[in-house]
Amino acid sequence: MSHYKSNVRDLEFNLFEVFNRQDVLGTGIYEDVDVDVAKDIIGQVAKLAEGDLAASLIDSDRNPPVYDPETKSVTMPESFKKSYKSYIDAGWGMLDAPVELDGMKVPPSVRWSLAELVCGANPAVHMFSASYAFASLLYFMGNDEQKKLAKHIVDGGWHCTMVLTEPDAGSDVGAGRTKATQNDDGTWNITGVKRFITSAESDMVDNVVHFVLARPEGAGPGTKGLSLFIVPKFHVDLETGELGERNGAYVTNVEDKMGLKVSTTCEVTFGDGAPAVGTLLGDVHDGIAQMFKVIENARMFVGTKAIATLSTGYLNALEYAKERVQGADMTTPQKDAPRVTITHHPDVRRSLMLQKAYAEGLRSLVMYTACQQDVVDQATKGNPAAELEEGSPAEMAARLNDLLLPIVKGVGSERAWVLLGTESLQTYGGSGFLKEYPLEQYVRDAKIDTLYEGTTAIQGLDFFFRKIVKDQGVALGMLQKEIETTIGQAPEALKREAGLLAQAATDLKDMGEFMFGAAMGSLEKPAEAYKIGLTSTRLLLAAGDVVIGWLLLRAAIVAQARLEAGDAGKDTDFYTGKVAAAQFFARTVLPRMASEKAVTLAEDGALMDIPEAAF
Repeated sequence: MSHYKSNVRDLEFNLFEVFNRQDVLGTGIYEDVDVDVAKDIIGQVAKLAEGDLAASLIDSDRNPPVYDPETKSVTMPESFKKSYKSYIDAGWGMLDAPVELDGMKVPPSVRWSLAELVCGANPAVHMFSASYAFASLLYFMGNDEQKKLAKHIVDGGWHCTMVLTEPDAGSDVGAGRTKATQNDDGTWNITGVKRFITSAESDMVDNVVHFVLARPEGAGPGTKGLSLFIVPKFHVDLETGELGERNGAYVTNVEDKMGLKVSTTCEVTFGDGAPAVGTLLGDVHDGIAQMFKVIENARMFVGTKAIATLSTGYLNALEYAKERVQGADMTTPQKDAPRVTITHHPDVRRSLMLQKAYAEGLRSLVMYTACQQDVVDQATKGNPAAELEEGSPAEMAARLNDLLLPIVKGVGSERAWVLLGTESLQTYGGSGFLKEYPLEQYVRDAKIDTLYEGTTAIQGLDFFFRKIVKDQGVALGMLQKEIETTIGQAPEALKREAGLLAQAATDLKDMGEFMFGAAMGSLEKPAEAYKIGLTSTRLLLAAGDVVIGWLLLRAAIVAQARLEAGDAGKDTDFYTGKVAAAQFFARTVLPRMASEKAVTLAEDGALMDIPEAAF
């Protein structure tokens, strides 16, 4: 039996009852994908995810890829190769390719729904198949020759990598020392060592194309001096797609990891022994801006992976709780009282409802963010390099998407990691610690989500400085208005929850104003900036909880209307659960914003005055 448990009903509820994607599907650039087609695709991918994709998750953890230092090659587990092949052969990777390369045009909201299914079943499948999204960026941002390479990437199913991190330059990307030297023919030689490179080697494809950040000779320091280069493992005849000589880009190590073992995380050495020759992306020196197109997609993926794992973790825990008989009901303390399933115990119910609320709230967060991407995608006709008219609906949607991405990634990963370990696994009791059940692997596989593509601390700083201060609060103001609108729409049955959300939103606003004050104060007194560093993660997590509370309330309003109409039918329990999750979250999580506010406003930066030796 598959470890993976999907939640197609909730995906469709979000798509068609909360966010009304039926208004987008079957129109404009999505004319070939109407509601029926979208539902059919979701159903097919869900079946594949629960079957062939999920089949190799556990085996490929127990029997991970093997690196051969002599040949600098990797042998993948046969079980995973079979899973990956089933996904690619079914053509689902092409959903991320542009129509110009024979891809299928579907809205981001549908694409990320499908990504949840794949990531919940076997996240490495989605990670290796990210090459189709890379090819799309290469096609739209590249020169004519690179457009040809993009076509070969799609046709060959070659892997692509995002190459940023160096041994001495992790989150500090601007400190990277990898160099680029231009050749007489306009190509570039890349020299340096990069670390933590996902999907850099496998025996599943013939070629790998690296997207490498490097500093051209003579370029300035920091991120602004970096350019983005396209460096293939094998040189390619761009007219025929045939592979030529081996390029000087070699995998020199594969990391031995805590989890997500089947995803090859590699050290790649460029230009050691043989030149690593690449081309400048789009013939322009705009590396960090170009790479951010990749990073933003990666952060959306990480958040989606995190909530996908939390969702299946919760559903596995729920199934176990419904079957596990242990103890008597608290209302029947007699020694000979009948034993009951643990769903009868109050704390188990508390735990399950907390898991449900976060899993479903975070799913709504991903969908709401993807809806903003729908607007941008329509305006640009699928071209991620297209400019948006300032002040247009698409430009405002892009701003809102940017604001939400650190919440999707940072809050999604943190909440999922903690809940999987402290609640989902805990539901099993001691059995959760055993490899007999999938939760222990879920926990190990999920931890990376808080680390790669920018740690939670990085997400917090990005959220405050780039997405609020730099944006002058425009996107945040849009979000606040939407929250206020939902509060005003709450029916009588949800007035209490609406009031709790309003108070939490006010507390969050006060936290933000304190930090903004510290930012202004730092202009005259630099040490004031420490207050931001000490509170930015708290602000991010608090913002996430407020947004989740809002989206749960928004969903509950839809569900309550169906219940009051009396036409819910077989979905009565589903809608009842939606209302219950919103009520539980509002009553047990949102009041914590008051204490988070109190801690934030009391921050005086004193921690930074403690001598290092005192720690």
